Amino acid sequence: MIKYIFVRHVCLMILMAFTTLHGVTLTDIIQEHIRTTIENAGAPPQIVISDDLLYSTVVLPAFYERRGYWPAWIDENGLLPQVQTLVQTLRNASQEGLTPTDYHLTCIDNLLQKIGTVQKKSLFEHTALLADIDLVLTDAYLVYASHLLAGRVNPVTIHAEWNVKQREVDFIELLENALRQNQIRESLQALVPRHNDYARLRAALTYYRAIAKKIDAIQLPSGVTLKRDDEGKNISALRKRLILEGDLIVEGGQNDSIFNSEIETALKNFQKRYGLEATGVIDSATLEAWNIPIAHRIRQLEINLERWRWLPQEFTSHYMIVNIANFELYAIENDSIALSARVIVGRTYRRTPVFSDSISYLVLNPYWHVPRNIAVQDILPQIKKNTGYLSKNKMTLFKGSGSNAEIVDPRAVNWAAVNAQNFSFTLRQDPGEANALGRVKFMFPNKYNVYIHDTPSKELFEKSERGFSSGCIRVEKALELAGYLLKDSQQWSQNKINAAIKKGTEQTVRLKKTIPIHLLYWTAWVGRDGMVNFRKDIYERDVLLDQALREAPPDK
Repeated sequence: MIKYIFVRHVCLMILMAFTTLHGVTLTDIIQEHIRTTIENAGAPPQIVISDDLLYSTVVLPAFYERRGYWPAWIDENGLLPQVQTLVQTLRNASQEGLTPTDYHLTCIDNLLQKIGTVQKKSLFEHTALLADIDLVLTDAYLVYASHLLAGRVNPVTIHAEWNVKQREVDFIELLENALRQNQIRESLQALVPRHNDYARLRAALTYYRAIAKKIDAIQLPSGVTLKRDDEGKNISALRKRLILEGDLIVEGGQNDSIFNSEIETALKNFQKRYGLEATGVIDSATLEAWNIPIAHRIRQLEINLERWRWLPQEFTSHYMIVNIANFELYAIENDSIALSARVIVGRTYRRTPVFSDSISYLVLNPYWHVPRNIAVQDILPQIKKNTGYLSKNKMTLFKGSGSNAEIVDPRAVNWAAVNAQNFSFTLRQDPGEANALGRVKFMFPNKYNVYIHDTPSKELFEKSERGFSSGCIRVEKALELAGYLLKDSQQWSQNKINAAIKKGTEQTVRLKKTIPIHLLYWTAWVGRDGMVNFRKDIYERDVLLDQALREAPPDK
């Protein structure tokens, strides 16, 4: 290895010595540095520049190979102006909720400082340094571009992603075009999610960072309760915070130490935004949310910006969203909410998954084919207590499954000998008012066997936190949602849907056009009214994502 380095050094010295005689240019020598660095990086390639490991082990070598190892950020006069554009764009990565130093900024700054001390006539003596900065800048661009397009964290593994992801974009072509057209900043900005919701959330991040110190200075004492007509300095603090977050509009001439009707209304709005019961009173739950450090709320905004980067860059004009953390369903048309409904999601130990699919059909008066885990964990204990449980709940017991299943009389089974391991039955509940799926279910076939359905337990929708299901999503306005999905069908008016349900017969209805649906987990978002909303991390998914986002880049 030492012999190789010595020979390489001698060759480069000879090449520089004959530069004038043979017309060898500065970029010719840098090109040779880049080529030998990449070719000798091993497999998989491992390139270390000033103690920084380059992350793009596939795309970076391919990028330089395609351009004949020609430098991307340097010409005969030294560094191109695009270098500063890229550096400034990387410094602004925090605006997207990302960490600028993740993109070699310290290394780049150190290399630029060294190059800055080199006079133009001495550039030939520092070609290795110039080759290093070219490689680092390219890697920084590629990795940042990948993170903007698809996220820094792999949502499947919840691990930081450092290799450039080839999703929807040819990054080599992207960088080549950006360099040729002098559009470094614009090319990166084009990768940012184009959704208005993302832009609103990013603006909220900027605003909360700006008011962070002011909010942290407005804490309320532990154990305090405040209500209408109370007076004192705590009311002044309450008023200031409500003004800062946009819940209270300032009007002149008001006494800021009295808890008046305007403050009560503003506090109710605050409580709604934070997913609390809108009592208009500073109670224990509101006080807890109030005194959470604003740095935590800022981190929530950053985490949810990352979640947006996992989604398609653009949605269709018509789609549906279930925000699991907010227990709400929305039908969106042309960026407006056409329908919203409260939902019930999975318990903490039967969590509703996050994924995207398309609703293709719905079923009126569905049978409920009880999943095995529910049958053995929830229903089997009830049967053991009372063999009449199945008939009472209009359930049929089958031996086996599928077309070969045979109906079994529950009274003929020795239930004392049945357990989770030897349970060889299947259960089916008849359509009707007591059916666990209610009167309609909405299907988007997926590997999780999750769908949306009606429920007979309407009272649960009144709860502020609604994690009661076994993973599927129960929707409050099931019949209204069915009418909405079938509104373009002349065959299915709301009256015809109601009439079909009254018959009590299971019926499958296919949609004329599938509708994309996204099951998401947003603990922070900005509503159409411009107000920022925060929710509890009910499944502790924020915790995992925060840890992944804080994961340091790989080292050599």
